[in-house]
Amino acid sequence: MASETISAAAASRSANADPSTVAGRDLRLLMVVPGLLVIVGLFVYPFIYGFISSFSPQGENAEWLANYQRFFSEPRLYETVGKTLWLALPVTILNVGLAVPFAFMLRTPSRGQRLLSTLLVIPMTLGTVLVAEGLMLYLAPNGWLNRSLLELGLLGSPLRLLNNYWGVALSLLITGFPFAFMMMLSYTTGIDPTLARAAATLGASPMEQFRRIYLPLLVPGLTITFCLTFVQAFAVFPSAVLLGAPAGATRVISIAAYEMAYEEYNWSMASTVAMVMGATQLVIVGIALGLRQFSYRGPVVGGKG
Repeated sequence: MASETISAAAASRSANADPSTVAGRDLRLLMVVPGLLVIVGLFVYPFIYGFISSFSPQGENAEWLANYQRFFSEPRLYETVGKTLWLALPVTILNVGLAVPFAFMLRTPSRGQRLLSTLLVIPMTLGTVLVAEGLMLYLAPNGWLNRSLLELGLLGSPLRLLNNYWGVALSLLITGFPFAFMMMLSYTTGIDPTLARAAATLGASPMEQFRRIYLPLLVPGLTITFCLTFVQAFAVFPSAVLLGAPAGATRVISIAAYEMAYEEYNWSMASTVAMVMGATQLVIVGIALGLRQFSYRGPVVGGKG
């Protein structure tokens, strides 16, 4: 009788035992190991390697800061930071600004919502190179746009939209807008619509509803969308080469890194350019997050409750 009781108790303990523990140790933490290995292998190790390499300049007697001294002493290198910001910041602001009204219009389910959303997202699936090739045909002096405007009598001579700032900016606008739109759509659909309806019953106009309800709840989404869209635009490379002036107005910082790596074969200097590039992005992202923290201290999402 006693042995049967002991066996039953053991069986009960076995049945109630947590399958995620072995010998009292929680094995669920092991599930994060593959993800950590991927992050370390693809992000942490390359960053540490590049950081150390940037302080290891070529040459026997070179000082450890020689690469950074060269970057900030040669105009053709340090001017790339300003040129890239001049390209990425306006395009990012324009993409986010255009994405907000489109996201608001398409935030509620309707018959054509899915079709219109799909059409707006298609450019993101094409890739920057394919978009650039299309724009080369469309914006060329004898392209569709100029020929149409000339035949309509709206222009006396073709517009120069390639091999300058505007071609690259237009390419970044086309490829960056779908991403900003999808980000803002996810935030606008997360705001409880009953909040605006309740405000309307109290006499709030649509503009007041947007200013007092939607805009505060969208501040976190606007900030994150701005940061991610900016990082994407700041790393522009194919469009700057194919549509811009790689030796002039659109000589962005990624072109400088490419030249150091594959024309001068100076990998240490290329790492330095990459470090400056990353630091610039971090400064802009930090400023954006700081402004969000200064202007909004509520929850980071506007859930439907």
